[in-house]
Amino acid sequence: MTPVPGEILEVDGLSAWYGEARVLTDVNLRVAPGEVVTLVGRNGAGKTTLLRSVMGLHRQVEGSVSWAGQVLGRSSADKRAKAGIGWVPDDRGIYATLSVQENLLLPPITSKADAWSLERVYEQFPVLQERRDFPGTKLSGGEQQMLAIARVLRTGSRLLLLDEPSEGLAPVIVQQIGDIIRQIKDQGVSVLLVEQNVKFAATVADRHYLLAQGRVVESRDNDSFQSRTSELLEYLGM
Repeated sequence: MTPVPGEILEVDGLSAWYGEARVLTDVNLRVAPGEVVTLVGRNGAGKTTLLRSVMGLHRQVEGSVSWAGQVLGRSSADKRAKAGIGWVPDDRGIYATLSVQENLLLPPITSKADAWSLERVYEQFPVLQERRDFPGTKLSGGEQQMLAIARVLRTGSRLLLLDEPSEGLAPVIVQQIGDIIRQIKDQGVSVLLVEQNVKFAATVADRHYLLAQGRVVESRDNDSFQSRTSELLEYLGM
């Protein structure tokens, strides 16, 4: 699906602090409906803080975040989730004492029109159906990542904030996660993705923002990004 005109997420002049330390400075970015956008940068560049600021989890911020044309202001993370923004943290946030199916059914549905049914989740993620009675602690890292993504889709989120979904996973599992991102993009879901794996990012994204020391220093479409993969790998020290 080609992203439709307009933006579903707009970030304007966003700055963020931890105490006296500024970690983001005047960040501007856009994500269109059905678009996958990555945030690429070294560790400490501010990528996760940016995602947390969009989600309303980091509160020491200035600037504007707009969702579907509405300025979010100081709205809480739970209100942003109810509006259709889904958060998949780097630790995946799986409830270890709950089964796969209980993890899927726990979060409230925020949009009946957009929420994935349990049947649809199991069709898209057959390994979760096979493991549906397993506790979270019995899943592999890749299975936990799939569960974390599926759980957000169950709520009806129209934007997924994914933090390092490929980290620590075997190449074959990374490929599966890429397939999932492309499939949900084709179904009109937008994704804002933090990723250090430049080669992986180039296989899933439409556009890329390069962050350095808390600032957006470049914005490139995927064709331009792919032509600079070697340079970016060297820059990131990978």
